[in-house]
Formats: sequence, C-alpha cells, structure tokens
Amino acid sequence: MYEIIAKEILNKDVDLMVINAPLVARNAEPGHFIILRVDDIGERIPLTIAEIEGDNVSIIYQKLGYSTNLLGTYNVGDSLSDFVGPLGKAAHIRDVKNVLGIAGGVGAAPLLPQLREYARRGVKVTLVIGARSKEHIILLDKYKEFCDEIFVATDDGSDGTKGFVTDILADLYKERTFDHAIAIGPLVMMKFVVLLNKKHGLQTDVSLNPVMIDGTGMCGNCRVSIGGKTFFACVDGPDFPGEEVDFDELIVRQTYYTEEEHVCNLKLVKK
Repeated sequence: MYEIIAKEILNKDVDLMVINAPLVARNAEPGHFIILRVDDIGERIPLTIAEIEGDNVSIIYQKLGYSTNLLGTYNVGDSLSDFVGPLGKAAHIRDVKNVLGIAGGVGAAPLLPQLREYARRGVKVTLVIGARSKEHIILLDKYKEFCDEIFVATDDGSDGTKGFVTDILADLYKERTFDHAIAIGPLVMMKFVVLLNKKHGLQTDVSLNPVMIDGTGMCGNCRVSIGGKTFFACVDGPDFPGEEVDFDELIVRQTYYTEEEHVCNLKLVKK
C-alpha cells in the first residue's frame, strides 16, 4: 500500500498528491510516469511524475473520469493499492543554450521536471503557459523559481494575454529564436503549436498520454502513429518528435471510451 503524505487542491478540477513510494522516487527521471490503482478493483491510471523529494513522489491529476474522481475523494493518511513505476523512457535533455516550454492546462505538471533539469544544466528557460482561466494556471510559483521568462495566456483574459499560447508564440517569434521546444497539453493545443513551430524551423517534442492499460506494451492500446510507423506510448514514449505525430488519429482514439466513462461517473455520483 502507498500512503498519501500530502494533498493540495490546485483548483476545482485539479489536485496534487504526494505519495510515499521510495523505489519509484529512487529511480525516476524527468519524463517518466507511473501507473496507479486507487483500490484493488480499480482501473490503471497513468500519471506523469511531477516532482521527487526524498522517498516521496508528487503527482497531479485532473478529475475527469471515474477513477480520477474517486482518487479525489482520498485524503492524507489514506493509501493507494498500486503505484508502479517509473515507466516509459526518460526525456531526452538536449545540449542547447535556450529552450522554450509550452504548457497547456495540466500539461504544466509533466513539463515541470524537464524544464527544471534544463535550468539545472545552465540552459536559459522560457515558459509559455496557458489555461482556460487564472484559476486553472497551475504550478506558476514552481516555475518562477528557475524560469528566465514566463508568459501567461488565458482563454478569458483573467491573467496574462487573452487568447491561446499560439498567440503569444507568434509574437515571440517576431523578435527571437529558440534552440528547442517542448509542448505538453491537450492534443489540439500540441497539434497547433507544432504546426506553428514548423513554420519557424523550431523542432518540438511533445508528450503523449493516450489510453493506457498495462503500461508495458503488451496490450497495444496506447499505440500511436509516429512518422507513419506504430509505436507504443508506454514503452517508446511518452515523449515523441511532434512533427511526426499523427494528431488527428490520436484525437479520434481518445474518444473511444467516452460513453463508458459517462456510465461509470454516474455510478460514482450515486454512491
């Protein structure tokens, strides 16, 4: 059993949990993820590792489906049935002088350890972070500890620039260049960031989180098309070169279990 050491409600949709998991903490690197089960009959949930401190692992989750909503009912002192990892491949930290990070919504969580590692190596780090509203901008205080520049975009204009991260990027590219970019967020956001960056000759890594089941590549459920070839996000990723990702296919695949999730959520509400 894996004890919940701390819990913080970041906004009405998103929580942060700190889990005591010494073996995971000892071996995790930026880009790795875990798979957890809330209880013994629960489904497997893949979540990126946001931070490591001692024997503890921080995860951030958005309460969308049945299992993440159930996880949100757990509190400090409760324990999770399973917490497996680190899984996937660690992020490729490149030898560059300046890097651009683009985060959308909860994508700020998996981007955090990657950009922090770049900063630790002396790389200039610029962050563009976006969300629906000021309330949904997460981890900004963490980023302020090491980012050289931060630009904020919100759909409703409640913080920073009113609009999308691509609006900020378009203005940035008029006056400066970057060696490399990392974009993590909703699939649609990553798709359009990659398209914009291609126009400016900027290579972009993205982090993909399709529907996963076993996390070892055996089930094949998390297959993604990269450069016309099939890969498994759980063992070959989750990071891939954005220019080669078939985003349209992946967006369709993400809707496969919408009806099943709706039925499960109704059961949770009735409890």
